[in-house]
Amino acid sequence: MEAKLARLSDLYWDAVLAAAPTEATTLGDHRFDAQIEDFSVEAEQQRLATMTDLLSRVNALDPGGLNEPDRVTYSLLRGALATEVDRLGWRPLELASDQMDGVHATALTLTSQIQAPEPEHARALLQRYRQFGSVLAHAERRFRDGLAAGRLPARLVIERSLHQLDGYLASDLGTDPFATMAGPSSWDGESRWRAELAQVVVEVIRPAFAQYRDVLADELLPVSRPDDRAGLCWLGDDGTDIYQRLLREHTTLPNADADEIHELGLAEVARLRGEYAELGERVFGTSDVAAVFTRLRTDPSLRYRNGQQIIADARRYLAAAADRMGDWFGRLPAQTCDIVEVPEFLAADSPAAYYFPPPADGSRPGAYYVNGHDPQDRGRYETAAVAFHEAIPGHHFQLTIAGELTHLPRFQRQSFGNTAFVEGWGLYAERLADEMGLYDDDLARLGMLTGDSWRSCRLVVDTGLHAKGWSRRQAIDYMTENVPAGLSEIEVEVDRYIAIPGQAVAYKIGQLEIQRQRAVTAARLGARFDIAAFHDTVLGSGSVSLPVLREMVGAI
Repeated sequence: MEAKLARLSDLYWDAVLAAAPTEATTLGDHRFDAQIEDFSVEAEQQRLATMTDLLSRVNALDPGGLNEPDRVTYSLLRGALATEVDRLGWRPLELASDQMDGVHATALTLTSQIQAPEPEHARALLQRYRQFGSVLAHAERRFRDGLAAGRLPARLVIERSLHQLDGYLASDLGTDPFATMAGPSSWDGESRWRAELAQVVVEVIRPAFAQYRDVLADELLPVSRPDDRAGLCWLGDDGTDIYQRLLREHTTLPNADADEIHELGLAEVARLRGEYAELGERVFGTSDVAAVFTRLRTDPSLRYRNGQQIIADARRYLAAAADRMGDWFGRLPAQTCDIVEVPEFLAADSPAAYYFPPPADGSRPGAYYVNGHDPQDRGRYETAAVAFHEAIPGHHFQLTIAGELTHLPRFQRQSFGNTAFVEGWGLYAERLADEMGLYDDDLARLGMLTGDSWRSCRLVVDTGLHAKGWSRRQAIDYMTENVPAGLSEIEVEVDRYIAIPGQAVAYKIGQLEIQRQRAVTAARLGARFDIAAFHDTVLGSGSVSLPVLREMVGAI
């Protein structure tokens, strides 16, 4: 790689990890284990200055003399820095009190991924967690800054955050993720280390969470926005500006437009109703979409009885998928994928599943988290599509392969950015699985349609909430009419869209772009088109933006 580009790539990723040391640890980079996040205004301004300087230095490079892989890296680095500058410019920490990406939710979720493979890592992590009070104290000050600027959070996200915090604070110390993280194997100092960890949890971490919880309950909740004003547009011009920035960030499209996204969603929802009618006739003997939805929602034989049934089905689908990848991919991931249950204190306010790739140090495999909460509200027909999205051939293939591309800069291998590509691939994988013959029957294919309905409705609902002023009830009613899912699942999903605006639209935008590029390439190459080669190209440069994806595929 060209020397200046390589150097700037390293400087960028080091700056990202230095600002997010917990994430660095989950990625297997232990240089920052003794450090903890600094959410102060001063730290944010310093980070913005660093990213602005790096962007100017990348802009000064001449891409004309770069080879093709380096041009991809140049475009991705330039885009990542521009996105970071844009994001830091609107001070996102002032609204980071939600149940999805909020400061507390991120800390609790990432901690379950922490590994200390060596004694020095274990000792460094003790130093980190002794500083934990400063993290939440800085977050509390940033929330107060947000209130002073008129950035009132949505009430429902604060209520869900309080539910998470109360669940954590009431949980047994023996299951606390901070106290039970994996330590070095065969280390004679482990018992003392674990005792110190437990002491830090009792004396530092839990009291800090309790104080943080009180700030949310006493200061944010009383002034929060009611459910009929849940979207960002109710914050006036500031909210409109934030939403537009978030649409650009998550779709990776510089001209992302809320009205166009909304109309695209309406068209996709209408198209899917035809597929429901066709499959409904074959499975239930009716093409009436409302009747199909009712059957999927209410037939007790289609629901789970307990969470272990969900886990068992997920394992079965992953095993079947792993056996069939060779004909569709030239490059396969070396690391395996484990199935892990979502911790109970997070489960009620978390989605059905999510994925963490293996860290660079190889200390654990990929982790596909499955939510067993409220199994009676989960359809058996949905599990296959979710497994194919989150694990194989979805995010496990995508993100694990990226981490194993050792010839690429670290930011390309390790970044979870470019949401439209990352989540677009997951949704593409759900349909690809049907081409691969991975669904057991037409009932499972109805689950695939259900997944597609979720993502298509998100285009309508996310923009409806944040650009058109929809109430939470309007969003729930629209989802209920167009997705055959239970009410509690729909409520969790809608509240997710309210908590992290713009993120949810990226799935469908990315899927449609990957499908479009595949069709264009197949038409251009004719008999020379190779699906495995196409997939290897799509996954061969790490997480990319949609504009860069078009350039890569166009070069096949």
